[in-house]
Amino acid sequence: MRIRLVSVGRDKEFTAQGAQEYAERVRRVVPLDLVELPAAAGPDAKDREAERILAKRLPRGELWALDEQGTELTSAELASRIARLRDSALDLTLSLGGDEGLGSAVTRGARFTWSLSRLTLPHRLARVVALEQIYRAFEILRGGPYHK
Repeated sequence: MRIRLVSVGRDKEFTAQGAQEYAERVRRVVPLDLVELPAAAGPDAKDREAERILAKRLPRGELWALDEQGTELTSAELASRIARLRDSALDLTLSLGGDEGLGSAVTRGARFTWSLSRLTLPHRLARVVALEQIYRAFEILRGGPYHK
């Protein structure tokens, strides 16, 4: 299993540190790629960003969209979904849009749409939260002390 988090825009310093911390923890368990795509401008920006996101999708596995309109999961439910992918030897591509959100091509093409919270989060902070939850899911699966 491999995980790739494809996001639009560059991290600010305060979120970059958190993202890097959790990325390193996840990489101790599973290969993880962080792909940052430049934000597009103009009226069709979301569509162009969506094309770029889809081009970075891992070839075998599932695409999940991170979107506030998605399904909220508990950490244990997330761990169960990740275990199903891992046990099936499938990869996971997570997609996180920019300031304007995800283009419809990504949400239509996603196998699952995951909401981190009913709160609206800045997309760069959402990236940190997603990485932390992925790490937590693997800790749950291995019975580690991180998830109490």
